[in-house]
Amino acid sequence: MDIKRIMRSLKTRGLRGSIQRVKNGAPKTGTIDFWEFITDQTKTEFNKSEYEAHKNDEKYILNWVIPEMGVGSGGHLNIFRFISYLERHGIHNRVYLYRSARFLNDEYLTEFIRKHFSILDENVELIHDAKLMKFAHGTVATSWDTAYCVRNFNNTISKFYFIQDFEPYFYAHGSEYEFAEQTYKFGFRGITAGDWLKDICINEYGMKADSFSFSYDKDLYYPREKKESTKKVFFYARPVTPRRDFELGLLALNELAKKEKDIEVIFAGWDVSTYEIPFKHQNRGIMKIEDLSELYASCDLCLVISNTNLSLLPLEVMASGSIAVCSKGANSEWLVNEENSVLVDYDPIQIADTMYEYLNNQEKMDSIRKKGIEFAQNTSWDVEGAKVYNAIVKGIKEDEKCINNWG
Repeated sequence: MDIKRIMRSLKTRGLRGSIQRVKNGAPKTGTIDFWEFITDQTKTEFNKSEYEAHKNDEKYILNWVIPEMGVGSGGHLNIFRFISYLERHGIHNRVYLYRSARFLNDEYLTEFIRKHFSILDENVELIHDAKLMKFAHGTVATSWDTAYCVRNFNNTISKFYFIQDFEPYFYAHGSEYEFAEQTYKFGFRGITAGDWLKDICINEYGMKADSFSFSYDKDLYYPREKKESTKKVFFYARPVTPRRDFELGLLALNELAKKEKDIEVIFAGWDVSTYEIPFKHQNRGIMKIEDLSELYASCDLCLVISNTNLSLLPLEVMASGSIAVCSKGANSEWLVNEENSVLVDYDPIQIADTMYEYLNNQEKMDSIRKKGIEFAQNTSWDVEGAKVYNAIVKGIKEDEKCINNWG
């Protein structure tokens, strides 16, 4: 989830709204006002009578606290995918927005989500303000800022932290890094995207944690034949997202283009028209999700590097019949390996040399492509949804024993 972008937007609006004028006309910014949720100690206490009233419910109820979303937010899409699985399998879900400056009523929120996130089950309740949160068997934080809200909400049996990336790494090592890191010390149960994050939660912060893996939309992504003989490389280019290593990738591709004279690079993920790019390329910008599989399949290699948790893209690339080129490290290798992908160091020369070697070894390319397709096709969102379901049920049952021991 690109929480940094969302927080930047909120911060800008929040600080503008808090500007005060002093006698000499110089503005002051409301830094304390904006960040006050960090120090807010207002608690919603556990209500034993509400708990007793729901003790024999046929379905568990979950509160999900989410940050404001935009059209196409991949992090929200993944959250809604798992919420929908739980809703279909006997857990009722409520979704609450936290600190939203845009969605000021339930009707607008519902209309937006139904239009842009049709994956969400229609039985899920949508509430525009987390201040309206009611008792639930479990309450789930979904980003570091929402964790502060869940920290203060005690009218619940269990508290979970749905973690899709190590969000402190989104920031320079300063205040925001510390604010984000602190949330791993709140005592929530982690439900993480992959084992890299699970290991961080358990080994570095002493959390209880379970993990799920990835799959993909099998109606959208499937093997396709490459129609052109021209050698092409795709690059997931996100200069606005530092952890996606835009500058590193650009340098690597420039070196590759020096060696492979006829190579064409396809940029997608963001508009890169303002960047000077001296080699043959296409700037596809932000594309419709329906067009991505065909694009991946048209390329011999797809460069998808990351300094934090990997995204769904490598699996979608494999499923489309192309080859993912991913960065080495525990943040990637919980999913990708040297059989289903090409793994590279964070070194532009080494990346260029490795890609050049594979582009000129069809036998190795064919082997990785075949194994990538097989690996992707053996994944299932239903299998991963069951892991999240089991983690939720296990956590609530364990924590409920503590409540019953209160007498």
